[in-house]
Amino acid sequence: MLHLVLYHPAIPQNTGNIARTTVGLAAHLHLVKPYKFEITDHAVQRAGLDYWPDVRLTEHEHDEAFLDWLGDREPWLITKLGELRFDRPDYQDGDVLILGNENTGLPEAWLERWHDRRVSIPIIGNIRSYNLANAAAIMLAHASLKAGTLGD
Repeated sequence: MLHLVLYHPAIPQNTGNIARTTVGLAAHLHLVKPYKFEITDHAVQRAGLDYWPDVRLTEHEHDEAFLDWLGDREPWLITKLGELRFDRPDYQDGDVLILGNENTGLPEAWLERWHDRRVSIPIIGNIRSYNLANAAAIMLAHASLKAGTLGD
């Protein structure tokens, strides 16, 4: 199973769409706090997220809690600052893919720490960046295919 991490997500609709993608591709979603919305039974029900009970979800209270969970694993950082095209790595079952906040991206310290594990999705057309939910779907689908976690 792949792990998809959202670092301080800012837009609840993106998080909901990404959660749906993780259910569809049997991945584990990790959310690193803080974020400015609530994930409560009432909020989820009100938003019509009927798939939410099927989300494999871990919420990390802060950056350090996430890094403790990560341990010695080396994650893939998805960033437009990546020098490695997203389809080049040999993703493995159990890999961790991290996407940054919609407004501020990933912490500079993380970008430095895992400099050789920064991947990007090519932007060929005239846009500044991809929507976070779209980038997550592209990455998770491709990494699942390469890691062999899609089944038959």
